[in-house]
Formats: sequence, structure tokens, C-alpha cells
Amino acid sequence: MDSDKDKPESSDNPKPENDSEEGKAEIDGAESKSTDEEKPAETAGEENKEGGEGVEAAAAAVESEANKEGEEDPPPPPSALNIDKLSQEVDGYLATLSAPKPESGGESSLPQDVPNFVKQFSLMVEARVADYDSSSESVKWGSVPEEESASFLDAITRLSSLSTALLAYSAQPNIARSINRISAVIERAMSYVEEEFKDLLDEYRFPDSNPPQNGDEGATGEIAPPLEEEVASEQHAPPSSREDNIFPGYEDEVLSNLIRLSKLMTATGYDTECREAYFVARRAALDAALHKLGFEKHSIDDVHKMQWEILEREIISWIGIFKHCPSLLVSEGSLTRAVFPDRPAMSGHLHLALAQCVSATVLNFAGAVSLTKSSSEKLFKFLDMYEALRDVLPALGGEDVPQDWRNDLNTESNIIRCRLGEAITSMFSELETSIRTDAGKTPVPGGAIHPLTRYTMNYIKLACEYKETLEHIFKERHHGEESGSGSNSSPFAAHMIKIMELLDENMEAKSKLYKDHALGAIFLMNNGRYVLQKVRGSSEISSLIGDVYSRKKSSDLRQYHKVYQRETWGKLLSYLHPDGLTSHGKVSKPVLKERFKNFNAMFDEIRRTQTTWVVCDEQLQSELRVSISNMVVPAYRSFLGRYNQVFTAGRQTEKYVKYQGEDVENSIEELFDGKK
Repeated sequence: MDSDKDKPESSDNPKPENDSEEGKAEIDGAESKSTDEEKPAETAGEENKEGGEGVEAAAAAVESEANKEGEEDPPPPPSALNIDKLSQEVDGYLATLSAPKPESGGESSLPQDVPNFVKQFSLMVEARVADYDSSSESVKWGSVPEEESASFLDAITRLSSLSTALLAYSAQPNIARSINRISAVIERAMSYVEEEFKDLLDEYRFPDSNPPQNGDEGATGEIAPPLEEEVASEQHAPPSSREDNIFPGYEDEVLSNLIRLSKLMTATGYDTECREAYFVARRAALDAALHKLGFEKHSIDDVHKMQWEILEREIISWIGIFKHCPSLLVSEGSLTRAVFPDRPAMSGHLHLALAQCVSATVLNFAGAVSLTKSSSEKLFKFLDMYEALRDVLPALGGEDVPQDWRNDLNTESNIIRCRLGEAITSMFSELETSIRTDAGKTPVPGGAIHPLTRYTMNYIKLACEYKETLEHIFKERHHGEESGSGSNSSPFAAHMIKIMELLDENMEAKSKLYKDHALGAIFLMNNGRYVLQKVRGSSEISSLIGDVYSRKKSSDLRQYHKVYQRETWGKLLSYLHPDGLTSHGKVSKPVLKERFKNFNAMFDEIRRTQTTWVVCDEQLQSELRVSISNMVVPAYRSFLGRYNQVFTAGRQTEKYVKYQGEDVENSIEELFDGKK
């Protein structure tokens, strides 16, 4: 067909020198894209190695031959061909190429050129790619009918197998040229496939509405991230199925297309492109998911500059999100395995890389918080973070992540927990210092409970709810040293007892601010009773500090009660004593009148002052009133009954006998009400 040599060069047939360069690039690319996983066309593996070295020489030969002889005949247009028949012929040709070769066939047994139907098949695929990937507007993969898309994927797979099989004969100039043409078609087709793969990956969807903020189910039936009060109960609750419904958020059809395209890309040597596209898309999706849950990325400087009220809210949000991460990553792992069902190693590496990104993102915030300046108000949020790191981390990433990465993650988490532990122990030291140095000179009105007592005991009560965690932290900080003595002693218990002893000492000092010793005793009773109630009302505190402290505190309260009775009622009762009232067997009226006058005046003063005093605990208030009544009322009634007749009935009696027994009893019932 010499007459065909003068035909102009077709746009489908690149120049020989370009063919040489493109052929080399395709071969090198095929070798570089191979992984340790299963490789396509394994039967031609050894032939690829032997044929790869002759590509440059073959390409040069093609260029020389083309300069002499011009271009070869173009194949008939693919529209006139039977596609199914072409596919069958290509499959038969592939089987021929893969068949064992005779050992002594010589060069005559090597194919000199590819059959015409191979070129026709290549043109057919190229035309299909051009239809899908036009310059004006590409055809979206999801809009391609399933039968047509399956045919397209099969065609690309055949071309890839052809390219791999022909590499063994690339020393032949015509075959090298055909390899370059096939590679160019594959390159354009895979460029289109890669873009469609990326677009499909971006088709995940979140719920239309934001999750309800109160933790209840909203119109979409989704559950909001856990609020602060839900943290404790969430630890024992079964994992929510929310992530299964809304995340990763792909419809079945989209997921099916992702699987088909991933299989094509990995089978044709585009593992790297497929892996990178998937990683970039899913990392962005995970970042968006965290943001949807309320997570905001903050630098260390941003965290350090935050006001505590703002940082506290961020910590509460972080804890809920961090507890959601294991289920998020489990779902992500399921998606990765679904998209790459035949490539477990690739899916494992991708899942690990995504888990690393998520864990680094959330742990960066925890690390920044652990470096902030410690203060006692931060204790409980720091403890919540500490426990979240301890409890959630073992489940982070699922069971499929390598142990080496889990070890690295544990190391990073332990560093953060160590910093948090240091901050937590320093907060208790700061509390001790604040109690020791609280030297306020203004007594609490009415001898009521001091604010320092309330703050300290509430602080201790809440802290003891984290008893096991704090005992672990303090033991780590004290390197297991014994603190104190007794079976209940531990570093944390020793700190608690020390704090309470410092509080007792401080209250003793503050009781001396009252000029009235009786009021000082009431102050100590109020504060001591409050402390004892907090200790007895908390099994954690009781088990921590033991019964010795409670018994000592009860003994102190009885002593304060005796001091109060002595200081207030001892002198009053002395006026009701019969000693000194009689002279020569007769009652001395002047002395009796003085006794009644002194009793009335002192009782009036007690009523006036002690009705303004405060006894906060109703039981203690009742106990005090009963003890006072039992001590004063019988004595007064006896004194009154014995000496009332000494006075002349009428004005004299009314002048000196101001109270009846019932009046004294009723007046005592009005004491300690805090009335102004």
C-alpha cells in the first residue's frame, strides 16, 4: 500500500519522537505506580522488566522508520465497528500474548505490529473519552447509564492490559508506537476518571438543619453533641447510631460508583492518584464534620489569650466532640474499606492517615489547654479533659490501626495528661495557699458560715467525685510515696486532710475577731457543722479521710457548744441561785429585787442580740434552743415559784417579775433567727 504513504499525518497519530518520549514516560509511570498490593496483569510481570529497557531504542527506530516511510494507514472509523466483536478479538489477542512462547522461535516468532482491530479498539475508546471529557462541559459520571459506564470501564481495563502485555515486545518499532498511542488514550481517560472520582467524593451530605442544642431530638431526628451535664451518663451509654445515618453521608449509588472507579484506578496503575484524591477529599470532609459538631481550630496563642469563661465553653464542646471521634473514625474506616474492597493495605494506610489527622487536630487543642496558667477554677474542666483522654484514646482509630501508631498516640496523650496532672496538683497547692493566707479582718455578721468554708467544702466535695482519677494523679506525682499514716492514707487523702485542717485553723483565727466569745463559739459551730455535714453527706469524702476526722470534728462541736452555754447562760443562771438571798433566815428583799433586775436586764440583752445571730442548720438551731430551754426555763420557774410571794401583789410584782416561765421559753424559741 505504497500509495498510502503520501497521505497527510493524522492528528490521532503523534509524531515518532513524541511517541518515544511518551512511551518512556508511560512505562516508567507504570513501574513507579506499582505497589506491594496485588498488581494487574501479573502474568506479564517478568516480560515488563525485559521489555522496559528497549523502549528508548524502539522509539528511536520508530522515528527513523517514520522518516523513511511516513505514516501507516489509519484504521476504519470505530462507529462502523461491532464493539462487542472488537472486545472479543482484543481478549483473544491478549490471550495469545500471554501464552507461553517457544524457546527457539527466533525473531520470526515475535509480533512485528499489533493487529488492526487493536488500533480500532483504541480509537473507539479515545472517541468515547472525548465525548465524556469535552472542553465545553464534561459528562458527570453519575449521569452515565450503568450499562454504558460498565462498558467504558471494561474498555479502559482492556487497554491497560494491552499496554502491559505489549511492553514485552516494545523493541519492535510499530509495537512501541502502538504502546504510546494506547498510553495516551489511557492517560486522558484516567484524567477524566480521576476528576469524576474527586467529584463523587465531594458528594457527601450533612443533615439539612443544625443539631438541637438542648440535646433533644429535633425535626431531623439527630442527636446534638453531648452537653456538660450529659458527660457522666454518656460514658456508660451505648454508642449512638447517629454517625451511621449521616456520616460519611454517601448515597448507595454514589458509593457504588466510588467503588467502581477506585477499582479501575488501582487496576490500571493509578494507585497514587487514587490514594491522594481520596485522602484530600475525606480529610476535608472530616474537618467539616468536626466543625459541624462545634469544633473550632485555635492556635496555642489563641487559647492562652482566652478568658476563662470562653475557654470553659470550648473545653465542654471539645470533650463532647472528642468522645464522638471513635465512632466517627470507625465509620470512616468502614467507608474506606468499602471504597477499596480489594486493596486492604491501601484502605488501611488511608484510614491510618485520616485517623492521624483527626487525632492531631483534636489533641492540639488539649495540648494548648494543658499549657495554660493553672488556677483553682479550672480544676474540674481539666479533670474532665484528663478522663476523656484516658477513656476515649484506647478506642480512637478502631482496631485496624497499627500498634506502632497507637503507641505514638499514647505517648502524645500521656504527655498532655502529664501536663494536666501537674496543673491539677498545683491547683490544690494553690487552694492550700489561698486558705492559709486568707486573713480577712471583717467577721461574718451573726456568726454565719464563712464564704471560705462554703467554697472549700464544695470544692472538696466536687473534687472527690473524681476520687479515683485524683488518687492516680497524686500517686504519679508523688511516685508512689506513702503520705500520712493509716490504712486510708494516700497522697490525695493527705492533701484533703491538710486542706481541711488549714480551714479549721483559719476559722479558729477568724472566731477571735468577735468581741463576744459566745458569738465566736456560734461561728465555730456553724462552720464546723457545715463541714461535718459535707463529710458525712459524701461517701467519697468519708472513705477518703476516714472516721477519725469526723469523730474529732464532732468532739470540737460539743466543746464549742459548752463554750457558748458558759459564756451566755452561765452568768444569767447565777442570778437564779439562792445563795446570798437570805439573811438571818429571812429573804432579803433588796437583794432579791437586784437579782430580778439583773436577770431581766441580761435576758433582755440576750434576746436583743442573739435573735440577730444566725444558726444556718435547722437541726443545730433546734438542738441549741432545746438545750437552752432545758437549762434555763426549769431554773427560772423554780426561782420564780420560790420567791414570787415575797413581793407585794400588784405594782411591785409587775415591776420586778417581768417574765413568766412561758415568756422565757417563747423568747428562747426566737433566738438565732438572724432578725435585724
